[in-house]
Parts: sequence; C-alpha cells; structure tokens
Amino acid sequence: MVEKRKPMPVDQAIAKVMEFRKAGGTEVVSIDRCDGRRLAEPLYTTNPVPSFNKSPYDGFALRSCDTEQASRNNPVEFEIVEHVGAGHVPEKKLEEYQATRIMTGAQIPDGADCVAMFEICSEIKRNGKDFISLKRTMESGQNVVKKASEIGEGKELVRKGSLINPGVKALLATFGYQTVHVMKKPIVGIFATGSELLDVDAELEPGKIRNSNAYMIMSQIKRAGGDPHYFGKLDDELESSFQAIAESIDKVDFLITTGGVSVGDFDLMPAIYEKLHATVLFNKVAMRPGSVTTVTALQDKLLFGLSGNPSACYVGFELFVRPILQTFLMNDTPLLKRSKAILTDDFPKPNPFTRFVRGILSIEDGQVRVSPAGIDKSNVVTSLAFTNGLMVLPGGTRGYNKGAIVDVLWLDQMEGQTTF
Repeated sequence: MVEKRKPMPVDQAIAKVMEFRKAGGTEVVSIDRCDGRRLAEPLYTTNPVPSFNKSPYDGFALRSCDTEQASRNNPVEFEIVEHVGAGHVPEKKLEEYQATRIMTGAQIPDGADCVAMFEICSEIKRNGKDFISLKRTMESGQNVVKKASEIGEGKELVRKGSLINPGVKALLATFGYQTVHVMKKPIVGIFATGSELLDVDAELEPGKIRNSNAYMIMSQIKRAGGDPHYFGKLDDELESSFQAIAESIDKVDFLITTGGVSVGDFDLMPAIYEKLHATVLFNKVAMRPGSVTTVTALQDKLLFGLSGNPSACYVGFELFVRPILQTFLMNDTPLLKRSKAILTDDFPKPNPFTRFVRGILSIEDGQVRVSPAGIDKSNVVTSLAFTNGLMVLPGGTRGYNKGAIVDVLWLDQMEGQTTF
C-alpha cells in the first residue's frame, strides 16, 4: 500500500529544521588561512588608531601660536630643524619659530600642533640654513590626524559570527592577530543512492546516468561554509545501505542522502530511517520542485533526504540544509536573502504548491530583475549552471506575466535574513 503523506508548508518545514539550530565548535587558524571563515569571538582593537599624532600631508610641522601675526604683508619665517619621513620618529622638540619637514603619515614632533602644506610655504636658504616663509595663520590641530581619532584601544570592531572578508582581514593584520579563533566548519556527509548511478569517468550505459548530485551538493556545502565528506554511492539494497549510513553518522555533524525518499519500490530511505529509529520531522513539503524532501532527527543530528532529481535536490539544499549550516557557523541571518524583482519573461505554469523557479538575477537602473534560467522541471540540470537566485511563486497562482513583481531568494549572498 502506497504511503499517504501530508505536505507541510515550506515555512513550517524550515522552522522544524531550525529548531535544531546550534553553534558548532571553534578552532584556531593562522591569519593566512582565515579567509571566508566566521569569527568565533569578537574582534577587539589592541591599540588606538592611529597610535600617534600624524600628518595627513607632506608639509611642515610647526607651532600654531607662532603664526598669529602672519599675513600676506607680514610673512613669518621658521627655521627647518629636522626632516621626518613616514616610519621615523622625530628626535627634536620644536621651539619658537622652528619647523620640521614632515612627510605624509609621519609622526608629529613634540611641540608642534599643526602642519602647513608645502603648497602654502616658500623655502629659503640663508647662511647655510633652511627656512620657510608663511603668509597665513594656522590653527591648533590643523592638518593633524590625532591619536585614536579613528578608534581607541579595547573597542569591539567586528562582532562574533561575522564573515572574514578582505576588510576584516585587514583589521586582523592592523591589530596584530597572527592567529584567529574561527568557527569550525560543519562536517557534512553525503551518500548518493540508486543503482542507476555511474561514476563521472564511466561510459554511459543503457538505463544509467552519471552521478551529478553528489558533486553538486559538495559544491553547495562548500559555498555554505561546510566541509563535505563524500561516502560514495548506495545501491538499491536495504541492508547494505542501512549499514553504510549507520556507520557514517558518528563521523559527521549532518548527513545528506540524495534520492530514495519517495514511495517507489526502490526508494529505501523511509525504511532506513525507521530502522535507525530516527524521528521524521517531515517527509513531504508543499513545494515544487522537491516535494518529497525528507528531514529526520537522530538524537541531536539531522539527516536530510533530498530528491534524486538534480534541480529538486539543489533547491532542497538551499532551503533546508544551508540555513542550519549557517547557524552552526554563528551566522545570525542564516536564511537566504529575500527581495522583490521584476519578472522579465512570461511564466505561465500554474503553481498548486509554492514553486521555486531557478532564476537569473540582475540589477538594471537600480531595480532587481529576474528571468527563468531554463526549463523548469525538477530533473533538469542544465539550468543550474546559470542560476543565481530562486523565484518564489506562491501556491494557488495561475502563472505570471512579464513585468509582474515577484519574490526572489539570492543564492550568492552569505548574509541573509532571520525568517523565511
């Protein structure tokens, strides 16, 4: 007798999965290996920036009080007593009517409180000494970048869970973090099920297909910040498949199988879940593609049974697996970013359930636009190469015309939102 499954709404299914959200472990990596990881602790400043008063220009450091009488008709002269470049420390404290020739980024000498740029100064040589002539007044602090004017010491700069991008990496280097505490990548195991699957390098045979899902899922796991472990293919044989899956569970944080989750004669995953005594969170979702997506819990671990159809498998991962991996990495906006977009082509297909259409997102004249990436069938793989977003078309709609405003999910953005 065919099992009767009740479809669960997509938002409820996502909420079921997110009930198992938890932070993963942490590890220490070198600054050279931290790109794309997430901080396991806040990033604090270890020194003020800048750590000394410095000049933003090439010019002459001097005392502003010595310029009070300076004017076009009454130029004031200063003796140049030192030349300081960036990276060097001034040795002389400035006295009355003395100046230091200073380069951009160099430390302001003691006694000085302003910098006159080269352009407003005239240089003079007299009796073997160097002087400048200045015809305008200067204010205290003028053209001086004050110590700690950007940020002080001990301040939180970047919060825990933030993605380490090139800018964050620059901060790590600025504040001397040779090693970085990051969130451990979740280990995600993968099995591809089905006797019809061939290895990538195998010649095609009648009734067989090459195993694309495993490689696709491994790439999606990497994009989501995880560490994929491919355990291989499983033939349509219950006992050997059960043993392989049972033995793998302790080696991973999450487990994904592709295929075998429907109710056909060779769909073994429901029986394997029962044999594992796993709790079924849902085994049918009110969505297209991927309605047979199944998620079960075995103690505190989630087992994801994704469809064997490539596009359904792809969508199921992005909706249900990606967010829980992101919570493991301490991303507090783990769900895909959602926005509105203008549909650039007709999409006449009716939608009995919520439909996720592989789409190509672009921004033109400040507006987000979306077009279908190709044939909208769950077994189609070619459209996935161009997909950078998903159109979300609610159930009960009869299709959409060009120019309609639709919801879209962004696939390539790591920071998303908290709710579906």
